[in-house]
Amino acid sequence: MDSLIAAAARALAAGDALGALKRVALRDDPPALALRGIAMAQLGEHARARELLKRAARRFGSSHEALAHARCVVAEAEVALAMRDLRGAPGTLAAAAAALDARGDRANALQARLIAVRRLLLLGRLQETEAALSQLDDPLRGDDEASGPPALRAVAALATAELAWRSLRTAPAQAALARAHAAAQRAGVPALQAEVAEARAALERPAARRLLPTGHEQPLRLAEVEALLASGALVVDACRRGLHGSGGTWLPLARRPLLFALARALAEAWPGDADRHALIAQAFRTRRPDETHRARLRVEIGRLRKLAAPLARVEATERGFLLVPQGQEGDAAVVVLVPPLDGDRASLLALLADGAAWSTSALALALGASQRTVQRALVELEAAGRVRAIGRARAQRWLAPPLAGFTTNLLLPAALPLT
Repeated sequence: MDSLIAAAARALAAGDALGALKRVALRDDPPALALRGIAMAQLGEHARARELLKRAARRFGSSHEALAHARCVVAEAEVALAMRDLRGAPGTLAAAAAALDARGDRANALQARLIAVRRLLLLGRLQETEAALSQLDDPLRGDDEASGPPALRAVAALATAELAWRSLRTAPAQAALARAHAAAQRAGVPALQAEVAEARAALERPAARRLLPTGHEQPLRLAEVEALLASGALVVDACRRGLHGSGGTWLPLARRPLLFALARALAEAWPGDADRHALIAQAFRTRRPDETHRARLRVEIGRLRKLAAPLARVEATERGFLLVPQGQEGDAAVVVLVPPLDGDRASLLALLADGAAWSTSALALALGASQRTVQRALVELEAAGRVRAIGRARAQRWLAPPLAGFTTNLLLPAALPLT
């Protein structure tokens, strides 16, 4: 390594991207290309950074300079993650991590695995995330330098915290955030410290709203949502579109929107019964019901009665139907939980609320929807002034202003993987 390359690397390690560029901006050899790519990434020029890192990886070659090639692959994967490009093959990153491990570069191998973990979190694959994090626990658990660089320990703790709070386990989330804070302070990286501070603040913001029988709403933090779900009450959850019962029983109805609409209407009418005309209007979107609507209501109520049998009974009354929780009594037997954001596009806005620029393909992957569905939703949100597009054609990305005042964790994909 020549003196200019070494000086540029030291400048990058200190966060001086411009100082690094001054030393290697006019050079075109592979080490200089790699350093220029990392510097451009630090400056926020992700597209240019990715191009430079790919060129450097090709010039190094996977056989002649395997270590340098693997490092470029990891750096390019991190830039892709920052760009919210989630289409990359996980096997390529895993191969790079194995190559780094085999050559003794433990820190960059851990970095590669953390990038894979963060990608899984963005995609909402929480069980895979938990499995991947369990393999990182031992090397990143300690507080000394032997257990890994402080910056990597902070990133690992942040990922652990996000997994915990998206699974509604706030106590482990708080413990992980405390570890992240300590590691970030040791690392001395301002951006990392700010990310930890934002994550800690998110736990204290309202995450959902509880509809009260009086017609008012009660904002709930994540810890309060967790306590509510553990209370044994029948919770009709409009955040994740399903029913929660005692013992952690979970009945997903996200793919049965009509049945969920009926369940919510019955829960909102509790402890009284829901009028048949009101149920028809809410479920079938019509104000002039006829006999066909009433017959269809009986069919759909029968389906809901069968699905919800372990959690509640649906009884017919003179004017409609009544929801009766199984084995529950008292004022808190049925609870309606609604998102902090109104509207059908809440999950999409929750993803965009991180401030990053997302492509439609990445949003479709994260939401588990078709790209065309996401495009239609974005057009509607853009017309309402809630999102904006930058770039054109395949380079187009979507942004939304940060959502202040509450956290949107319950709106993210696979936020409640309860069993």
